[in-house]
Formats: sequence, C-alpha cells, structure tokens
Amino acid sequence: MSSIKIESVVKEKNRMGECPVWEERENALVYVDINSQKVCRWNSVTNEVHSVSVDARVGSVALRKCGGYVIALGTRFAFLNWETESVTTIAELEQDKPNNRFNDGKVDPKGRFFAGTMAEETEPGVRARCQGALYTLFSDYSVVKQLDQVNISNGLDWSLDHRTFFHIDSLAYAVHAFDYDVHTGKIACGKVLYQLEKEEQMPDGMCIDAEGKLWVACIDGGRVIRIDPETGKRIQTVKLPASRITSCCFGGKDYSEMYVTSAYDGLDKASLAKEPRAGEIFKITGLGVKGIPQYSYVA
Repeated sequence: MSSIKIESVVKEKNRMGECPVWEERENALVYVDINSQKVCRWNSVTNEVHSVSVDARVGSVALRKCGGYVIALGTRFAFLNWETESVTTIAELEQDKPNNRFNDGKVDPKGRFFAGTMAEETEPGVRARCQGALYTLFSDYSVVKQLDQVNISNGLDWSLDHRTFFHIDSLAYAVHAFDYDVHTGKIACGKVLYQLEKEEQMPDGMCIDAEGKLWVACIDGGRVIRIDPETGKRIQTVKLPASRITSCCFGGKDYSEMYVTSAYDGLDKASLAKEPRAGEIFKITGLGVKGIPQYSYVA
C-alpha cells in the first residue's frame, strides 16, 4: 500500500468537477464542471485543458462510438461535437420540473446511455426530496425511465459479467445493486449493497475495476473507498488532499491510473484557505489494480 502516489494533474480548478471519462483515442481525460456549465478535456500528453461552454448545467458526459460525446445537461440529452462546439438536443425530459437537472451518467456494456436527475437546492442545504429519476437513452433516441422517487441520482456502473447494475442515490448514503438484463437494458430488484459510515460522508461518483470491485468517491469525506460487491464490505480507503471528492475513473495507457475529480463550490473562505487544491483533478498511481475501458454510446 505504501507505493500509492497522489498527484494533481489538472490545476485549473473546477467549481464542481465531475464525471471523468478516459478517452483512449485522444490520450485524454474528459470531464464536466457542472456549475461552470462546461465540458472539459485534459490532454495527458500536452497537459493542456480545452473546454466547451454549454447553455445549462451539465451533469455528465460520455463517449460516442462515431466520435464526439453524448451529454446530459439541464433536463435534456444532447450530442456535443467537439470540433464545432455545437450541441444538438435529442431528448427533452421533466419539463414539468423546472428545478431539476441531470446529474451523473454512464454508458452500459451495450452502448446505452444511463443518466439520472436531481432537484437543485432552493437555498443552501434545502432541496425537494424524491424529485429525481434514472433514465436510459437507447440507440434509437428513445428514453425509458428506470427509477423514480430518487433524491440525487449519482454514481453508476455494471458488474464485469453484466448481470448487476450498481447505483448511488447520494441522500440514501448507500450503494444499491440491481439485477440487470443486458439484452433489454432493464433493471430490477434493488437492494442495499453498502451503507456508508459516518466519516465517509456522502457517496458521489463510482467506477468498477478489473477485479470487479467498486470505487466510490466520498464528497465531503475527502476519499475514495473500494468496496467488494461479493461481501458488501469496504476493503480499502485512499484519502485525498481535498474534501469535496466527486468522482473517479481509471485511465492511462493500461488503465492502471485512477483519475479523481473534486469541487470547490460549497466551501467557505476558511475551508478554501485550508484546501488549496480543492477543485483540482488528481491522479492516483500504485493502486495495484487496473480499470476497464469505458463503453461508448452506440449511435
């Protein structure tokens, strides 16, 4: 464990960095800054960050097989053409919930894009409960609602055998496991897999490693934790130099590096003074485990 090394690779601070995705063809990490309404791409070779501004808070980004990205912003699904910086809306949802927005999202093993919604705070610490949902965008652009009555739809991933779907509702302070039918894309029979402990705070983004273990980012807990889905037990904790740790993914040449996003929104002046690296993106090496390549949206 002593070989673990943590370094800050993106020093351009994010108000709410989220949804990191490793893009192999570009040797780059793609991610969003939700509150700055930007999709960003850090080139690991040149160390440059490029970003595209969009017209609403963007909760998630994923790769498209044909190039470019699929994004969930405001309450709509859209395609982002990186070269032209153009956004094309493909589905609008929750028009009756003006206070909602999309949050985390990810592509499943068959190329469908899953993303969930949440209610925004109406004032600090105050938000309507059970207003969110989890949706799936299919290859024909049709959308199916998978879950209702969600508080903050967040981290998600699939087991290596594609038979289990893992999902986080942040305000449940837990990771849930569902039966997954990879052929239809339907989920069923959710149960609590892991309940976070007090010092771990609130679960946020999540990814799976090549051994089938889950890594969960703990916002306000300043750490990522590794969970064994077989036993429902935490087996590792890695603490980071920022408290608002939002999400994580594996990347790099052989997927042996973990990239971790963070946020500085939500920290007061005194906290910011104590956390000079809040909002930066960290790279963890020496974990001794690799990740798997990200799936791409098929259409």
